[in-house]
Amino acid sequence: MEESDLTRELALAKKAARVAGEILRNYWKREGLKVGSKGKDDPVTAADLEADQAIKNLLRDPFPAYGWLSEETADNDDRLKCQRVWIVDPLDGTREFINGIPEFAVAIALIDDGVPVLGVTYNPIKRELYSSARGAGCFLNSQRVRVTRTRVLKRATVLASRSETARGEWQVFDKLLKVSPTGSVAYKLAMVAAGKGDATFTRSPKSEWDIASGAALVAEAGGTITDAAGHALRFNRPNVKLEGLVADNTILHAALMEVVPMQPLGDHRRSRAGAE
Repeated sequence: MEESDLTRELALAKKAARVAGEILRNYWKREGLKVGSKGKDDPVTAADLEADQAIKNLLRDPFPAYGWLSEETADNDDRLKCQRVWIVDPLDGTREFINGIPEFAVAIALIDDGVPVLGVTYNPIKRELYSSARGAGCFLNSQRVRVTRTRVLKRATVLASRSETARGEWQVFDKLLKVSPTGSVAYKLAMVAAGKGDATFTRSPKSEWDIASGAALVAEAGGTITDAAGHALRFNRPNVKLEGLVADNTILHAALMEVVPMQPLGDHRRSRAGAE
């Protein structure tokens, strides 16, 4: 695949992310916002659903041969027959959204034969649009960005799940690295890609839509992303849950793989993938 092959897809993905982002901005901090639940630690709002529909309207018709996987759309096994698949989370970080914390994002990825080749992650409150296409670099708005060059783990800033830090699961790392609680998996991955953090990791199960856009960004920015066991990630699988993740500037990856097992599993293994 050449860079030019993704020009149209990238342009429409950016447009879809901005349109969905404006929907989220209109709902953010709105009084009387109703919060539903799809299960334990899995809130959903009208903003999630409306943003999902807006993205779908913009991306599905122009590419009828592409599969579709979204957190807010009923899954269909037909996607497994498709070489290219859109993977979407219209609002990653719903808990932060509900609590008025501007650390949530629209996440859109395009997968080609299991590999993320395009990623768009948009924080509509901070107006940060992270984007990448394979072979074309990673950008924050119009500026090209890369991962950090931090070489010493003790000096590394690691973006951590707010839920995990609240449960005390990161206390074991206090003397090993700098822990920075941050919302939304997709947003943390985008920040690592842009050099706004050295790494992020979790042993909690995550869904493909939490990770796919960030995986594209991190890879194109010169970083490394694997599951918590160090295996390469593959997407558009029958089971959309992935066993954790480790994403970093590549330099730190070996050191992180030695300390990630120190994180206690705790009760969060029984919670739904994607909870922050």
